Amino acid sequence: MKGLELDGVTLSVAGRALLGPLDVAVPPGGRATIMGRSGCGKSSLLAFIAGTLDPAFTATGGVRIDGEAILALPPERRRAGILFQDDLLFPHLSVGDNLAFALPPSMRERTARRAAVAQALAEADLAGFEARDPATLSGGQRARVAVMRTLLAAPRVLLLDEPFNKLDAQLRQDFRRFVFDHARDRALPVLLVTHDAADADAAGGPIVVLGA
Repeated sequence: MKGLELDGVTLSVAGRALLGPLDVAVPPGGRATIMGRSGCGKSSLLAFIAGTLDPAFTATGGVRIDGEAILALPPERRRAGILFQDDLLFPHLSVGDNLAFALPPSMRERTARRAAVAQALAEADLAGFEARDPATLSGGQRARVAVMRTLLAAPRVLLLDEPFNKLDAQLRQDFRRFVFDHARDRALPVLLVTHDAADADAAGGPIVVLGA
């Protein structure tokens, strides 16, 4: 199957079961949502998929992206893009350099790199912002730059760790649409973790409630 597949995934810490066994399948361009109280393992599940799970946790089960088992791969080869509540832009780099940081090493030609950055900014309605300091951007602008930086790394799956939480109601709605539309256009499976029912409703697709 193409897309993201979780097969019988379990997570535990210090001998205490957090979640699972969990089975989820998200097709290319599709979305699924994991909901649950704080501390139930939602963010740890995304870290497990991305390859950055704290060694204090124990995990079992299988994860496949586009039919490839990925758990034996290092994080950089899994190509799992992840967005967090904070945009995590580098304060010492310009907006353009923040975006260029994500470009694959195979794109060495300077003109091509500049064109890729310019295209990403145009898609985010931020054309001409290459030289701007991230500190001068609004919260919504910073969020859009963070999305485009993640997408420039050419991920195979997009993991969302409550990236809408810190935005006000109208900006939140617009940003959800921005993220979901860009993921759909790139045929990326999206796995969202949230405690907000409005986020889950906006995502559509199956909803798994942990601890229910």
